[in-house]
Amino acid sequence: MNTEANGLSFNCRIDGPDGAPWLMLSNSLATNLSMWDRQTAVLSEHYRVLRYDQRGHGESDAPPGNYDFDLLADDAAALMQAHGIDACHFIGLSMGGMTAMGLGLNHPERLLSVTIANFRADTTQELRDMFDGRIALSFDEGMAPLVETTIARWFTERLSDTAPAFLDDVREMVRTTPPEGYAGCARAVQHVDYMARLGRIDKPVLLIAGAQDRATPADGMRAMQAAISGAQYIELDPASHLSNLEQSEAFTAALQEFLAAQR
Repeated sequence: MNTEANGLSFNCRIDGPDGAPWLMLSNSLATNLSMWDRQTAVLSEHYRVLRYDQRGHGESDAPPGNYDFDLLADDAAALMQAHGIDACHFIGLSMGGMTAMGLGLNHPERLLSVTIANFRADTTQELRDMFDGRIALSFDEGMAPLVETTIARWFTERLSDTAPAFLDDVREMVRTTPPEGYAGCARAVQHVDYMARLGRIDKPVLLIAGAQDRATPADGMRAMQAAISGAQYIELDPASHLSNLEQSEAFTAALQEFLAAQR
């Protein structure tokens, strides 16, 4: 379904029983809502699950220009408003996790709990330089040249060697991401700066890391746990950046246990 929110049309999908607690899933850079298929199949048994393609991704609008996480958090809050959701359990991975942090800081009344996976609260010059090159390449040649380097960065060598079928689905998600949307969201990632404000989060928080994640290293997420009062931390091993796919069962089980404790 298409939902108008914050001046854009967003591609959304809702699963799960009417009247169940709301749960919202937010995708990473260069993916779409289908990255959450495995989690949705389980969580929608007991929750009303709203998935959406972030702006610039999947079938949502991709306006030109630079985005930031205040804007992406406003998108999520506006989607909740459009669907009549007062508050939800919000789960985001990577860019979706940064969006979750923006919600926790700017719209805390919208959250029952927040799960942040494979996330970083700040950036480095190396990361900014990497994205400058990838943004330029996406505009010059499209997203196809970014596919295999992205797969190598997002998954462990062990998984890449076994080549499960879902890797081709991820390749297609990357390949079909609009360059304008990729660039806009990558600029947001380049300038994320939440570390000094993490202590303001006053909702139940679960942090999920991948032990082999080079994009958002586990040691950085352990530092975030120390900065957020009461935050729980789980490290999946082996797992790299898209830990919800590489360790799908363990990731989903961690979510179920955390969410059950919030009832």
